[in-house]
Amino acid sequence: MNDLIKKLVEAYGPSGFEDQMRALIRPEIEKYADEISVDAMGNLIARKQGKGKNGLKVMVAAHMDEIGLMISHITEDGFCRFTNIGGIYPHTLLGSRVQFADGRIGIIYSDRITDRSKVHNLEKHYIDVGASSREDCPVQVGDAVGFVRPFLAQGKRLSAKSMDDRIGCVVAIEALKRLKKTPHDVYFVFSVQEEVGTRGAQAAANMLDPDVGIALDVTLAGDTPEPTPIAIELGKGTAIKVKDSGMIAHAGLVRLMKQRAEEAKIPYQLEVLTGGSTDARSIQIANGGAAAGCISIPCRYVHSQSETVDADDVENSIKLLVEILSKPINL
Repeated sequence: MNDLIKKLVEAYGPSGFEDQMRALIRPEIEKYADEISVDAMGNLIARKQGKGKNGLKVMVAAHMDEIGLMISHITEDGFCRFTNIGGIYPHTLLGSRVQFADGRIGIIYSDRITDRSKVHNLEKHYIDVGASSREDCPVQVGDAVGFVRPFLAQGKRLSAKSMDDRIGCVVAIEALKRLKKTPHDVYFVFSVQEEVGTRGAQAAANMLDPDVGIALDVTLAGDTPEPTPIAIELGKGTAIKVKDSGMIAHAGLVRLMKQRAEEAKIPYQLEVLTGGSTDARSIQIANGGAAAGCISIPCRYVHSQSETVDADDVENSIKLLVEILSKPINL
């Protein structure tokens, strides 16, 4: 599975520019899905047709996009100023390497820092692409930028840029491969533009009108020095979301997730996230509403270039999703 993870996490795909990701995922799922389509926004949708009479329509969402940057203007000397695509922390940027859609590499630096205890805001940073003037700059205003960082496996700890949410995509792909039979019509949606407001999932949910929605995404880990307080640790199991800042998970779906995990002896943790949300928030309120929840993969250093997960948590997230989809869902 590490080969698949490496392929996805190292790929380019900021929000709104997910074409390369879609091209990587489609061959992985083609022979396991009954139907595959791409909607107007670019969501990749794979249907697994149910075999039961009383099955539900279930939407499983994992977002393909990653945080990134967009060139806002180019200086006379050929340096590229930029704005953010999604949630960018300025203190993670200095000296970073970034890539454009054509593979071109740039280096981020900032205007002179007079007080090293402070960090410049985004407007004081720039990308050096090797140009000496605006005229010979090889990129344009509006070009999108993703980060560059190789995949790293240290035992069971896996680190890379864009684990958020390529690891959720891996969970969805592997679950689809393992799901031999289901009573439900399951739509695996590899969504776009989550990092800028769960837009792809909203469009897909409005079209599919599911009874149940399950997002697959990362959540914070609270097991590092002076972390954001959260009762989640790497290696202690998949996380069943109860609440985040955009959604209260459907209580019946939370109970079902816990029941299926306990029946299958899958270790799990309960997640209450005080900041941030997932595609589940859009699925929950689409059309007449859906019973929505989220299976979360614990992750250290979220929205940095070294997001870190544990392989056992990934595996247990896959197992839990398969357990839920392969049996009746009674809420």
